[in-house]
Amino acid sequence: MQVTRLFDTLYYQAEHFPKEDAIVAKEDGGWRKYSTPTIIGIVNQLSLGLLQLGFTKGDKIGIVSHNRPEWLFADIALSQLGIISVPMYPNATAADYRFIIEDADVKLIFLENREILHKIHEATQGLDVMQNLYTFDDLEEAEHWSKIKALGENQDATTLASQRETIQEDELATLIYTSGTTGRPKGVMLSHKNIISNTLSVAAAFKLANNQYRALSFLPLCHIFERTASNVYFFIGISIYFAESMDTIVQDMNEVRPHLFSTVPRLLEKVYDKIMTKGYELKGVKRNIFFWAMKLAQRYEIRESQPFWYGLQLQIADKLVFSKWRAALGGNIKFIVSGAAALQPRLTQIFWAAGIRVTEAYGMTETSPGISFTLNNPNDARIGCVGPLLQGVRVKIAEDGEILVKGDNVMMGYYNRPEQSRDVFDEEGWFRTGDIGEMVEERFLKITDRKKEIFKTSGGKYIAPQVLENTFKESMFIEYIMVVGEGEKFPAAFIVPSFEYLEKWCTSHDIPYTGDEEMIQNEKILNRFDSERVKYNKGFARYEQIKKFKLLHLPWTIDSGELTPTLKLRRKVILEKYKQQLAEFYRE
Repeated sequence: MQVTRLFDTLYYQAEHFPKEDAIVAKEDGGWRKYSTPTIIGIVNQLSLGLLQLGFTKGDKIGIVSHNRPEWLFADIALSQLGIISVPMYPNATAADYRFIIEDADVKLIFLENREILHKIHEATQGLDVMQNLYTFDDLEEAEHWSKIKALGENQDATTLASQRETIQEDELATLIYTSGTTGRPKGVMLSHKNIISNTLSVAAAFKLANNQYRALSFLPLCHIFERTASNVYFFIGISIYFAESMDTIVQDMNEVRPHLFSTVPRLLEKVYDKIMTKGYELKGVKRNIFFWAMKLAQRYEIRESQPFWYGLQLQIADKLVFSKWRAALGGNIKFIVSGAAALQPRLTQIFWAAGIRVTEAYGMTETSPGISFTLNNPNDARIGCVGPLLQGVRVKIAEDGEILVKGDNVMMGYYNRPEQSRDVFDEEGWFRTGDIGEMVEERFLKITDRKKEIFKTSGGKYIAPQVLENTFKESMFIEYIMVVGEGEKFPAAFIVPSFEYLEKWCTSHDIPYTGDEEMIQNEKILNRFDSERVKYNKGFARYEQIKKFKLLHLPWTIDSGELTPTLKLRRKVILEKYKQQLAEFYRE
């Protein structure tokens, strides 16, 4: 069968390799499996139930939930009716929900639990949609989603075949609202063709012949990165195992033993930090072996074969050290897909040396999301690059270095924003990504910074903050860092320390740890961070180097507003929150 629409991937799986564990989730302490035929049955009943309620093609229905089978059931059920899904982040605010619900004219909402229900109640006061709220958890104070499914149980499923035939590939499939790093969220309009073109391109890049693989899913499905990944998994027959929560990922990995998963760089950075923390805790010979292996990994080059003596040492390091890292990830990992932000090149090098192939992907919501993808072999990977372009995607580098994109994956536009839609395309129809980059070896795309985030000092020098931030985050002492200095004499930085590591460092240096807020004012600690500043400034031009920094004791989180749901910095929020401290950097 030809795959041209979102729901086609599920039916393609049913035709070519129906699975007993197409979707698997933790329920009541055990892993519950949903087979391909079972999923199709549930999806069809849900679609028929929605028809019974009077919903028709073109209506918009919201989904607000963490990853779970019901999320995908609802999404597929909507897509085969031509109903436009509007996914929302489960940790968004009531104000965010109200804005999206009103902007998109949402008619019904599937939501997960009591906490989200209360926020949606607050968001929908006075709106008609408040009467159409259905929960995935069984709650006394709300209708359960299964009631809609029950409406469709005695209906003739063959009527859906004709309904599916009316869905064209170039029709709107979903509205995904951006995370709002630069202001109010915008509804990105993605068609079936947008997402399916990307699905097929990514599936080809995977080059997997084995449809018995398992993927662990924990990035939010409401983000296009994991959403497209789920379509890829259906299409090539990879079983989707949903992590129970972000707090149980390590346990879930050991139970599921996945072959792959997608992630964001910050989570890989945390994995690395924990590895290094354990290394520092080792004593004697074990400690010496650990750091010998780390130095070896830092010399690793991605290529088909290694020099004999280096390769022999690597084999020894693998047996003594690196094999334990892979075991902690379940022991079956073939590769990891990292996206949504830049990954430190040093981490790519170390993970590949350890036999954990991290394949970087680059894209954005507006491109469904993939633009380029690092393939799972040494010939198609370059450290510091985000891979070759995906099939069907074209890239042009503008005169100012901005990456421009064309392809079937590029969005239809922003919903209700015709002027902004026009502004993101140039006169020849190329989509402006807002990222600065270059082609390496005429084949590998490299991202150097965000165009809107580059700033100029009062001396007329341009500063690329992400390059500095990515380098400084190599420090075990730094959890988050944001470089500032637009229009000022020099760059400075706000730093949120890694307090877990800082506390261990204080213990090993006989410094009593009396609390986060007090410790960042301790002279010895300030001196230690200044040493980190000097260390990581090396390699940058004098005008680029960070001259001052401010340690902050409050963490940056999604809930407190400094981070987007994909853990990117909300720079405007941070600048507003710390405007007094910003002024102190440049006070004479």
